[in-house]
Amino acid sequence: MAKLRHDDQIGLRIRVVLGDGLVIGPGRADLLQFIQETGSIAAAGRRMGMSYKRAWQLAEALNASFSSPLISANKGGAAGGGATLTPLGISVLQAYRDLHAQALASGAASLALLSAAMTRKTPGDPANESIN
Repeated sequence: MAKLRHDDQIGLRIRVVLGDGLVIGPGRADLLQFIQETGSIAAAGRRMGMSYKRAWQLAEALNASFSSPLISANKGGAAGGGATLTPLGISVLQAYRDLHAQALASGAASLALLSAAMTRKTPGDPANESIN
């Protein structure tokens, strides 16, 4: 899933945290998804607009956060490198996506109430300018 911003919609961003450290959130889930789709950590990072180094750092952090690696990477060379999700990686990604969908479904009424109660601000609208 690409990172999309919808200023006119309310939503949820689920983060799974253990102690003081993020285990998985929307960005890391997207990285896993894009690795699965592209077969490459570098290509997944490019799709997310991040550097090769940052994509690798996140991949290593994901692998270190679980009982076994989520991502299996092969070194480059004549045959080329590549990356795939391990069976655990596929399960973790699916569990995260399921958790997000369940949270949206169970919170739909509350999200609708919050959305209706919020003030919409349109950039450039004089009615939204602060008085100094």
